[in-house]
Amino acid sequence: MRSKVLFLCTGNSCRSQMAEGFLRHLNGERFEAYSAGTQPSRVNPMAIEVMAEKGIDISQHRSKNATEYLGRHFPYIITVCDNAKEHCPIFPGPSIRLHWSLPDPAEAQGTHEEKLAMFRAVRDEVEARIREFVSEPQQHKSAPH
Repeated sequence: MRSKVLFLCTGNSCRSQMAEGFLRHLNGERFEAYSAGTQPSRVNPMAIEVMAEKGIDISQHRSKNATEYLGRHFPYIITVCDNAKEHCPIFPGPSIRLHWSLPDPAEAQGTHEEKLAMFRAVRDEVEARIREFVSEPQQHKSAPH
């Protein structure tokens, strides 16, 4: 049985979408990946673009409200922004909660290329964290919250 992982951020437009895409791509046989936002918006086209550069298609993802998952149990809940950590809803059952404070690439300023550079940097950090998460499960065996 695959462990469910919920990635939460504010808009569910960039960071959590990338994390969901990477986890499915890198270890979908062991984990079931979900993402949601505390104030969902839409999947950012630049997130879709930089993930496609890695061969991962998130173009069919949609921005979801965390309330869609209330009542469901997730063994792992990972917040990817400080705002989501502060406003994370309560989910039933014991969960291991992790927090990855990632910058919001949607706030990048400048030319299209400068913005893409920020999206790529965040994408690469998300990928590194997902690779660490799937390769070292013993780190996640802290007491459930």
